[in-house]
Amino acid sequence: MSSLEALNARISTPSRMLRPPGPTDAQLALLLEAAMHVPDHGRLAPWRFLQISGESRLALGEILVARLREREPDASAAALEKERLRFACAPCIITVIGQPVRGHKVPAVEQLLSGGAVCLSLLHAAHALGFAAQWLTSWAAYDPVVTARLGLGRDEQVLGFIHIGGSAAAASERPRPELAGRLRQWIP
Repeated sequence: MSSLEALNARISTPSRMLRPPGPTDAQLALLLEAAMHVPDHGRLAPWRFLQISGESRLALGEILVARLREREPDASAAALEKERLRFACAPCIITVIGQPVRGHKVPAVEQLLSGGAVCLSLLHAAHALGFAAQWLTSWAAYDPVVTARLGLGRDEQVLGFIHIGGSAAAASERPRPELAGRLRQWIP
C-alpha cells in the first residue's frame, strides 16, 4: 500500500470495539517515535505521553464515576456505567499531553497544534502496525480534578486519549467531506 493509500485508508475504530492485543513495549516505542515526527516550530517538543493500561484503565473509570457523581449528583446509572467503562476496552491508551512553553516566541496555539499533529501521527502509526485506534477527549480531558489525578501540571492539558488495540469488528467508513467548495484560490 502506498503512503497516500494508507492515509486514505485510516479510519477510527470506536473505542468500545477495541480489544487485546495491544502493542508490545517494543511496538509502542515504535509508535511513539513515529508520532513525534511532526512539525514543531522552535523545536520545543511541547507535549508528553502518559500510558494508561492494565488495571489502571479500570481505576481511571472509578475516578470518572466518582467525579461525575460530584458534578452531577443525579447522574443516571447508565451514565455512571458509561464512565466506568470509558477506558476499559482498549488495552492501551496513550494520553497526549500538551505542555506549551509560556512566553516563548512560538505562540501557544502553534505548540498545541504540534501536539494535535502528534495525536494524528500516533493514529497513523498504529494503523501502519495493524492496530485499530481512536482519538478521544470527552469531558474528562478538560476536568481539572481528573487531569490533576492524572498528574498534569497547571499549564498542561490533555490533547487526546489515543485508544489502541485490536478490533472486535471492522469499523465502517464514514462519509468524508468533498473537496468541491472547500478550496479557493486567493487572488490579491
